[in-house]
Amino acid sequence: MNERRKKYMIWSKEETLDREEIRKIQLKRLKSTIKRVYEKVPFYRKRLDEAGISPEDINSLDDLKKIPFTVKDDLRENYPFGLFAVTKKEVVRIHGSSGTTGKPTVVGYTRNDLNTWTELTARIAAMAGARDDDIAQIAFGYGLFTGAFGLHQGLEKIGAMVVPMSSGNTKKQIMLMKDFGTTLLISTPSYALHMAEVAEEMGINPASDLKVRIGLFGGEGHTEEFRKELENKWEMLATENYGMSELIGPGVSGECQYKCGMHIAEDHFIAEIIDPDTGEVLPPGQKGELVVTTITKEAFPLLRYRTKDITYLIEEQCECGRTLTRMAKVQGRSDDMLIIRGVNVFPSQIESVLVGMKEIGPHYEIIVKKKGYLDVLELNVEVIDGSFLEKYSKLEALKDKIRRNLRTVLGIDAKINLVEPRTLKRFEGKAKRVIDLR
Repeated sequence: MNERRKKYMIWSKEETLDREEIRKIQLKRLKSTIKRVYEKVPFYRKRLDEAGISPEDINSLDDLKKIPFTVKDDLRENYPFGLFAVTKKEVVRIHGSSGTTGKPTVVGYTRNDLNTWTELTARIAAMAGARDDDIAQIAFGYGLFTGAFGLHQGLEKIGAMVVPMSSGNTKKQIMLMKDFGTTLLISTPSYALHMAEVAEEMGINPASDLKVRIGLFGGEGHTEEFRKELENKWEMLATENYGMSELIGPGVSGECQYKCGMHIAEDHFIAEIIDPDTGEVLPPGQKGELVVTTITKEAFPLLRYRTKDITYLIEEQCECGRTLTRMAKVQGRSDDMLIIRGVNVFPSQIESVLVGMKEIGPHYEIIVKKKGYLDVLELNVEVIDGSFLEKYSKLEALKDKIRRNLRTVLGIDAKINLVEPRTLKRFEGKAKRVIDLR
């Protein structure tokens, strides 16, 4: 472990392989995966046959683009076990999405899949700087959601002491952090910010009275401005990791301490960036939709899964010594993009404007509605100091400032409503900040 610490916590040798060796591993595992799903998953056999592709046609990584995409509706239409490549007897655990818009997406794990997942989450925890003497408090909800179980098993593998607190019961969270001397916080970024506010209400300064030194945040995207807010409140290193239940859960990629993109576990996943409208594969550095192919999963392999997440790939080697391709911070989702009066608007663009302003807090709501035939964008934004609302001239000046800044970024106008501190809803899981009333 001491040697690993010296190397910026590089957990496995696969993280520093020569690029050519990584590509050889990817091709070998890709060919094996395609052969297996063709033989074991009727959905993929039919999809590949319709595209006129056989497993023997895949002889290079470039051939991957011949394969049709898999989308979330494919998972729903094959609910619950139609995309599994193993028998139910071989599945030792089930996870899935929340199913808030209907049936959940169901994913399964063999014993080997769980071992792989544990290794990958140990890898991303180590990237962030987790050690065997850390005390890790998990404030993700346990259940079908993969976040809590995924990080739990990886942190235990590293040797950290894990506190499986789950989400909610925030005052008790703070009490345990203080009493146990928690050094790692695992949660969504929005819940971490809420926890800091509750700690302050309890008379506890998160920065000076608690010992949290690293946050391993996932489950939702957040801007660099939001990250700075977290780091200032907690005086911690706020790192981000990426995953989704369909792919494996957390462990697909994660940030090292240099925070310059999330290192992708390329020995287990092949990442592509496509134009979300045309499906064309884009070169590194060009922004588009992330598509991922799993190449080691046994129970639930996926070919060219469209994640809907907007990002780009970075191939330059990181200062930490890892040779893995990185993905930039997710900059929105192709399916949460709002089209307002013909203008494409991502919630992350709005957040980047709001969180960077010192007069207002990091909590906001985005409301889109119709006024006659026109779209109207409206924002509810908390001020930091409630007395500010009593001064009409300052109130109007701040509204104008926010409106101008948003217009510069978005190209459209917005109605701004300033509200009292601590009046907007807080979230223990993924934050839901957009209300579309059209």
